[in-house]
Amino acid sequence: MNNYEISVSPMKGFNRDISREVAAIFVEGYEKDLAFLSKNREKLIEAFQKMICSDVFYFATLEGEIVGILACSNNQKRALTIDQTILRNFFGYVKGSIAYHFMKDEFNYQLSYQDGTGYIESIATGVKARGKGVSTALMNYVLENEDYHRYILEVVDTNEAAYRLYKKLGFIEFERKKERFSKMKGFKHRIYMKLCSPDK
Repeated sequence: MNNYEISVSPMKGFNRDISREVAAIFVEGYEKDLAFLSKNREKLIEAFQKMICSDVFYFATLEGEIVGILACSNNQKRALTIDQTILRNFFGYVKGSIAYHFMKDEFNYQLSYQDGTGYIESIATGVKARGKGVSTALMNYVLENEDYHRYILEVVDTNEAAYRLYKKLGFIEFERKKERFSKMKGFKHRIYMKLCSPDK
């Protein structure tokens, strides 16, 4: 058991605009994936700040600082709305168009899951706070406070630490999908896992 005082809250209805801090953790967590767009962290933060859906995000604080984020989407709302105009404005016409082409398929389509299913996506912890139980605190908060009776998530095969965490929380693997352009993306499979709540 760690001694870190981690506090988790929903982003929706929070008493101030924290979209920039949430976007900063998102960029830090997905820096490798976003490197093709830009190495300029400030530019990435500004762009993604405009595309975050606050309704489905949760954030974790440690000593008053936002150190982790988690989005629990559903068949009505996704974590991000990828906007071609924003991407072109920040990263240029060509790069912005390519990024939109790849990212819209990841985030802009409506999930086909039934009502009552929460889709865990975009979970990230800032570098300074890693190893302190932030992801576990975020996951536990959502599992205890959301009303979904089933949760689904995906994790890539190279992210062994996350896979172990999800198994520890009770998620079971139900599907593996081979990734296209796997050499370019740096992983071979997407692993899909689920958790069903018998009491909900």
